[in-house]
Amino acid sequence: MHKISGEPSNLNAFERFAKKSVWPAYAGCVWALLYAVFVRFLEATGGGIISTYGQMEDPEALAMASYIAGVAIMFCGFCLLGLVRPWGKKVPQWIPLIGEKNIHPLVLLTPTLLGTAFLLAHAVSGMLTKAFFLAGIITIDFPGWAELNTRSLALWDLFFYEPWFLIMGLLAGLSAAHYALTSAIRLTVIKRFTIYYLLFVLLLIILFVVGTIVKF
Repeated sequence: MHKISGEPSNLNAFERFAKKSVWPAYAGCVWALLYAVFVRFLEATGGGIISTYGQMEDPEALAMASYIAGVAIMFCGFCLLGLVRPWGKKVPQWIPLIGEKNIHPLVLLTPTLLGTAFLLAHAVSGMLTKAFFLAGIITIDFPGWAELNTRSLALWDLFFYEPWFLIMGLLAGLSAAHYALTSAIRLTVIKRFTIYYLLFVLLLIILFVVGTIVKF
């Protein structure tokens, strides 16, 4: 894991916590692995809870999509480890030609932060819209289903599917914060960027909610 030498006195409580914490990356990796295996890969075999809520128009397409999603989620979970392991800052020596070369922080931070923004926006907007749907405030289209118990699927999304996105987003965000705070990026840059980033996530949430409610 990254060694932390000294701790600037101008770090706030969250920054001190994030700089010291490597566990979110490991927890995120395990969280991704569990979801990929017990949800996505299970759905790919035709099982899973979601299959009990109705009949898909194209079950084979769902199976393939679930399999691809599972592989992608496992890969992303593994990549989180790079945010707290030495090979996330310097290319391992055994790799030909580029071994021992430093890795620019943005190489890992950019995809991680974009993924985190998507995860958080997906989770918050999904929970809001599903809650509104269950309360009878809005209607939601569920494309791809020939038959569907919409209430059961909405409950699944609200209490399992979206919370997974939320937890995964928080773990990924904490991992990214740790990586940034232990990198060569100046603290003033990190603080300024954090404000813009949170505004970006908020905007993304609004867009996701509007996109779900409004039929373009």
